[in-house]
Amino acid sequence: MRVYATVKVMGVAPDPSLHHKLYLFLRSYRDWTQYIIDQIWSYNRIPSMKNLHDRFYMLLRSRGFRAHHCHKIERRAKEIVKSVKKNRSRKPVLRKLTARIDYEDYRLDLKSKTLKIAVLDNEWVIVKLKWYSYINKYLNSDWNLKEILVSFRNNNIWVYLVFEKQVVFRKPRTLMGVDINFDNITYTILDRNGKLVTMGTIPFKGLRKALHYKKLAEKLQKRYPRNWRFVKWVRMVRARLRRARNILKDTSHYIAKKIVEIANEHNSVIVLEDLENIKKNNKSKMFNWRMHLWAYRRVQEYIYYKALIRNMLTVFIDPKYSSKKSPIGGRLIFINYKYVKLPNGFIVTRDIVASWNLALKYLRMKGSMWSVWSPDSPLREGMKTRHKRGKPVQTIPKITIVSKR
Repeated sequence: MRVYATVKVMGVAPDPSLHHKLYLFLRSYRDWTQYIIDQIWSYNRIPSMKNLHDRFYMLLRSRGFRAHHCHKIERRAKEIVKSVKKNRSRKPVLRKLTARIDYEDYRLDLKSKTLKIAVLDNEWVIVKLKWYSYINKYLNSDWNLKEILVSFRNNNIWVYLVFEKQVVFRKPRTLMGVDINFDNITYTILDRNGKLVTMGTIPFKGLRKALHYKKLAEKLQKRYPRNWRFVKWVRMVRARLRRARNILKDTSHYIAKKIVEIANEHNSVIVLEDLENIKKNNKSKMFNWRMHLWAYRRVQEYIYYKALIRNMLTVFIDPKYSSKKSPIGGRLIFINYKYVKLPNGFIVTRDIVASWNLALKYLRMKGSMWSVWSPDSPLREGMKTRHKRGKPVQTIPKITIVSKR
């Protein structure tokens, strides 16, 4: 299975003339992509790549684009039209200055951390990259550098490096059920016979901090409902909302990293909850206010791709009644909303019961004990209830992941 990791770095052109040439190239790239979109938008059937190539290749070549540039422009235009028409939206208007660069049209020097990019009329632009230490983990024999993405925003150059890796999943010894809550992440690890190995709880404090900043921002908005966007000191609303977003992102990375490290130590399959319809089934205003910032999907995505890089499996199980049934048989005695008493007399939290039952559900799945019920597509569509999609799937399709650390 092939896995892709995208790394974002900032670039600086040492010469202002090179900076301007790159800007002109990206603007031409966007404008000609828009031109092809306008030409094929009225078609009832989207043309094939061969038809696009026959019609627009020589025109693009005459404008100074290289052969691979032409191919990328044609493919990008087709993808946009196909996607927009599928959603039944209006004709798209491109504004961002972004270009896909094939591996034949750039040269990356790892010693000097410079990138040479082919632009119009076979000219080359040199960009100095602002390197980060975490990128070095992709510079080994396991990862191969593929195409790159170059973007121009706020007069800054951003480069997205795409790495490819062939993943071979390891054979697991245990399985880990993970229950994601507002204030903590609870996990339970079982062996292949269903016997308890270990359990634990990781605090999740990011949501409370983020909700605090959100509440402060909403108070400012209520106090100045009309002019908060224009008064300088009231613009702290955006800063507070941005602060809440960054806290959630950083905390989600921390939680996902901890879970994957524990699963890697025990060589576990990670069993997550399928929470696709959780927002639809809830009618509490207070719960909805908290859920607006609850990053359960982001935590799942981060766990999924961090485990994938380490050749570990991640599966999604329907969590229905997982916190209401006893994992060891018998009946649960509910002390209050949070604590329950097991038939053997031990008092535990409902979070532990939920994570325990998630792991047991995976063991009771039809077919082989270690069959892989994996997402069919990256991140969004992959979070669907597996038992509704038929028999367990034995392989995972190609998936794109985004590395933030």
